This record gives sequence, structure tokens and C-alpha cells, in this order.
Amino acid sequence: MDRPASADASNASSPLTRLLIDRDPADVAPRRRPWLRMPWLWAPAGLAILAAAFVIHRGGPQAVDIAAVAAVYPSQAISELTATGHVAAATRASVSSKGTGRLEWLGVQEGQHLRKGQIVARLESRDVEAQRELAAASLDVARANLAQGEAELTDADLALARARDLAQRHFISASEVDSAVARDDKARAATASLRAQIGVSQANLHAAEVAIEQTQVRAPFDGVVLTKNANVGDILTPFSAASGTTGAVVTMADMSTLEVEADVSESSIARIGPGQSAEIQLDAFPELRLAGHVSRIVPDVDRSKATLLVKVHFDEVDPRVLPDMSAKVVFLSRSLQAGERKPVAAVRPEAIVNRDGRTYLFVVAPARPGAEGEQRKVSLTPVKIGERIGDLVRIEGLQPGTAVVIGAPPGLADGAAVSAKKT
Repeated sequence: MDRPASADASNASSPLTRLLIDRDPADVAPRRRPWLRMPWLWAPAGLAILAAAFVIHRGGPQAVDIAAVAAVYPSQAISELTATGHVAAATRASVSSKGTGRLEWLGVQEGQHLRKGQIVARLESRDVEAQRELAAASLDVARANLAQGEAELTDADLALARARDLAQRHFISASEVDSAVARDDKARAATASLRAQIGVSQANLHAAEVAIEQTQVRAPFDGVVLTKNANVGDILTPFSAASGTTGAVVTMADMSTLEVEADVSESSIARIGPGQSAEIQLDAFPELRLAGHVSRIVPDVDRSKATLLVKVHFDEVDPRVLPDMSAKVVFLSRSLQAGERKPVAAVRPEAIVNRDGRTYLFVVAPARPGAEGEQRKVSLTPVKIGERIGDLVRIEGLQPGTAVVIGAPPGLADGAAVSAKKT
């Protein structure tokens, strides 16, 4: 139904009508993006993006196994058997005093070098010194008695000579001569007894001097003090286990007699013989390798461990070797040459790359400190291959500690970027 014209006029004249915006239906239609309907424009851009992503992916670092060139000793190639043990001194003693008494002086410290006969300690000796003075006085008395006896013997000899002369002249009877002979014999026997008494007194004096000497503790051989077992004021009783007493004063050892005592299984003892060459390595100094040889095999089997004790003597002396150090002994099939005493560079066999008839290793550039998993470059480095040492192969041309690729992928090239595989 058509509205009256009057109504339209009134609406047009109303205030709300003036606020309305007239729009053309053509203006209200949605806007179109023409390039969306043209795929030939945006398809090449997408392909370029995919190609760039592919290139980036292909040029990323390859994950490889990286290991360092090892430093190994050529002795591993001629090793027959390896055993563990400890260092011990063949000449070792707990030095004590034969006498009993209080320790009044101690003149050594741990680590001090001693000469044979050097005084280590001294006990109180006033009582034995008194005994020595008494024995010396008794010897003086015996010597004085002997002088008196010898004087009486001289007088008896003279009296006997006079009696015999007078008897020849018939001035005295034979009985008086007999009395003179008896007196002379008695004086001679008394003199012999006095001489024997002097011997007894000298023996007593010597015993007193020995007792005094026993109060002085001396080093029995040239060596080094290992431990100090007593202090000044302790009572030394070597032949007693009484409470509060001490036996040994110090423990010392001759360092020139050091050797390694190693336990070897009885099933492997046939591979070892006296005089066989060996290489000794100390746990305290892994870089120290000392030459040695089998000194003796103790002919006693430890049934609880089924082992025999083998003693290996040091052919080289090093001041760092101390008793009771842990050691490893490598028994060798032959003696080491001069050039086989130093470590050499070696790698795992799978690290070696053969190209064009030559051998190479992929050397990995050093990593920055703290930058784990970073991209690193490799360089194809020629090396010379040597003999096999255990599970490794000796090489020349690289220093121990150099990082190399283990099991390089076939497509790995010189200058490529790699990263360590995550385990």
C-alpha cells in the first residue's frame, strides 16, 4: 500500500531523516582482489620459498661421531699379560732396641735418609753406665792383685833358687828345698788365678759396654725412614706386649731394593718366566712408564685366590716411586727398544678414509669453550698408517688430542660443516 505523500513529506522534514546517509547499491558491493584469481602470479613465489628451504636443509651440518687421536704406548703391541700389584721394598725393617727402657732422644724424621750404623734414637742408660763403672773398677782390682801375685811369685822363684844352691853346698836339708818348691808352685798358681780373674773382669766390662750400646738404636742398613712409631718418653719393650709400651722406634726401607709384587692367576703363570721384560705403570703417575724384569716367582699358590706372587724388579730408579704404591705390570714378549718408550698417536680403524690410493682423516676444527653442538668445519688431512696397537692403528701426521671424525659418511667432503652426534 502506498503511503500518502503527506506522510513522506513529514518524514523528510523530520530531524532523524536528516541524519541518514544515502548509499548507492553499487557502492555497497564487496571489493574483489583480482590477483587472488591469478595463480600464475603467486605460484612461482611459493616455489622459490620451497627451494630456499630445501637449500637451507641440504646445507646444514651433518651429525657425525667425533673422537680424539689417542696417545698409546707401543708396548701394548707386545704385551703378553697384565697384572696389578703394589710396590714393596725387599729390604725393610722395623728398627727397635734390644734393651728395655724409656726413650730419651729421637733424632730422625719421616723421609730422612740414614746411613748404616747411624744413631736413630737413645734410651735412658744411667743404670747400665753404673754397671760399666762397677765392672771397670773390678778390672782395676784384678789387675792390682795380679801385680801383687807376680811380686810374690818373683820372691818365691828367688827363694827356690837360693835353697837349691844351699842344698848343693849341703848347708840346708832337702826338706827346706821342698818347702821352697811348694811356695814357688803356690805363687805361680795364684798368679794364674789372678790372670783369669782379670779375664772375668774384662768380660764383665764388655758386657756392660754392650748393654750401653743396646740403649742406642742404630740404622741396620742404608735407607729412608718411612714411619716414626715412638716419641720421646715412650717405654720401649721389644719383647713384650704390655699396655702403654712400644716396640719399634721407626720403620725404614732401602729404596734401592724396591720391586712390584703382583698377583698372577695360576692359569696364566705359564706365560711368565724369570728375567722376562716388563713395563711398570704407577697409578699415581699414569704418564710414568718404568722398565723392569721378573725377579722371581714365589713358589706358593694362594688357594683362596688361585694366584701366585710374582716380584718384578725396577730396572730404572725414580725418586717418585714409594713403597705401597699401587702399580700395574705389563709383561712383554720381548725387551723394548729405545724408540718404543714414548707414546705415539693412534686412532680407531674406522676413522681412516681411503681415497685415490691414499689415506686420510677428517680433522674437526676445535670447538669454542662452552659451545656444545655448534657447527664445526672438517678438513681432509693426509696421514701415514703404521702398525696396529691393540684395537687402534698407529698414525703419523697428527698429534694426540686432535678431534677427528669416526666412520665418516660417504658424502662428507673437505670443508663440510658437521656437529657431534648426541648420545
